[in-house]
Amino acid sequence: MTITIALAGKGGVGKTTIAGMVIKYLSENKPGAILAIDADPSSNLNMVLGLDLDWTVGDIREDMLHQVRASLTQTGAAMGALPGGITKAEHLDYEIRSSLAEGDKFDLIAMGRGEGPGCYCAVNHNMREVIDSIGGGYKYVVIDNEAGMEHLSRRTTRDVDHLLVVSDPTQRGIVTAERIAAMRDELDVNVTNAYLIVNRLPGEIPPPLQERIDKMNIPLLGTIPANAELSEFEFSGRPLVDLGNQSPVYHAIAEMMASILD
Repeated sequence: MTITIALAGKGGVGKTTIAGMVIKYLSENKPGAILAIDADPSSNLNMVLGLDLDWTVGDIREDMLHQVRASLTQTGAAMGALPGGITKAEHLDYEIRSSLAEGDKFDLIAMGRGEGPGCYCAVNHNMREVIDSIGGGYKYVVIDNEAGMEHLSRRTTRDVDHLLVVSDPTQRGIVTAERIAAMRDELDVNVTNAYLIVNRLPGEIPPPLQERIDKMNIPLLGTIPANAELSEFEFSGRPLVDLGNQSPVYHAIAEMMASILD
């Protein structure tokens, strides 16, 4: 059975960094293949994981629609046809599987850019089916989402076992995290467990912030300290999965993952 872990939170709170550390923990401590899905057009999960990325699902989608429109203009063929008679589903299946960035311990699919003008409903349906089919072959699927939760069900029909809502250590960040967590009841996918993670905390949680967290509708899974070593990795562009296991950041995330997966 595939275990799906999704991360959400407003932009800039460190979701992609935490996603990378979650994948590092799984690859070093849990048996089974891991698929990372970068569902945030503005993130660079491939850089965190140290993987080259040449092609995204967004690129594939736009290229396919271009081919369909060209075929329609030239031959008057029904919308949905592709040159050579291949179906959209077959084309997407082949292209998306070919776009996988493969690592030694984990693979990556990047969703890439958002939709441009055009008809995407059928394409997105086929795309979800392909990605869910691919994900079914992995023990773990880790999804790094956009700022909110509203796009999750457009990326996958897979239920989420563990939703990690990430916040910075501010009142505004916590309020935003609570609003994002509340969206889980409005999705077309089921979320079994949801947790709050407070990132880049300089010391202990201040009492006013702790009081606000205690009133939230999701439990606090843990906190991650602000860390100069991690900043050096970010500045240099080194893959964060190379961060040592003794790092306070990795140690904090490893403890959280062990608590929900063991």
